[in-house]
Amino acid sequence: MASYLDTAIETAREAGAVLIHYLGRTGFELKGDFDLVTEADRASERLVVERLQARYPSHGIVAEEGGGNESASEYRWYVDPLDGTTNFAHGFPMFNVTLGLERAGELIAGVVYDPVRDEMFHAAKGEGAWLNNRRIHVSKAKRVEDSLVATGFPSRKRHLNVNVHFYYQLAMLSHGVRRAGAAALDLAYVACGRLEAFWEFGLNPWDMAAGALLVREAGGEVSAMTGSPLDLRGRHLLADNGTIHSEMLGIFDEIFEGRFRHPMPEVTPANR
Repeated sequence: MASYLDTAIETAREAGAVLIHYLGRTGFELKGDFDLVTEADRASERLVVERLQARYPSHGIVAEEGGGNESASEYRWYVDPLDGTTNFAHGFPMFNVTLGLERAGELIAGVVYDPVRDEMFHAAKGEGAWLNNRRIHVSKAKRVEDSLVATGFPSRKRHLNVNVHFYYQLAMLSHGVRRAGAAALDLAYVACGRLEAFWEFGLNPWDMAAGALLVREAGGEVSAMTGSPLDLRGRHLLADNGTIHSEMLGIFDEIFEGRFRHPMPEVTPANR
């Protein structure tokens, strides 16, 4: 396990240096109608895939930009070489490199590296969660009303996404909702207690893998937004400090059923 984690940490640092090299120097392209991709994404992914293939040639690699390889191995790496591409493209300093390792369907190691702040979050199953070699834990907040929470919105089909209802209800019920645009960092922030909870619809496995392990190893809880076990290929995720998990699920149940504690405000000429 130590070997896998050391490799992930070393590789994430190298990839982070690539991102810093490109920061402010590269434009972006569109994948489809909405998703941004930059040369930094591609360069970072090439480096990560090369390092993993050299060290573990039989392992499967699932990478966002398609540079990995599937295999019959029980080991599978989930790689996002630049989580927060839109932020990166605009010079907004919230982005990261994230690698998660799964063995026979179970997450066993993961890292989330923020090269701007030089913060390396890492975890291995059964060995706790760490930030720059300091043990981290989720917060001790016991109520949603005492919590700072976070979420995200998709680049595509925003007009079909129901998360605006969840956003508004939680904004009214908590200390506030943050939307930073880098899911892996949001999960890392739950793990270290900077946030009490994070939820989102439509994430990919590479967005969630390392961060989900971090939250669990830091003492938190991770599931689907309905309370069922987390599926890395499922429709949604909820990660929190554990003590507010039941309350969060109760709020989500109400919203899924169309029951809102706080009606959305109407836009009228009087609002001008």
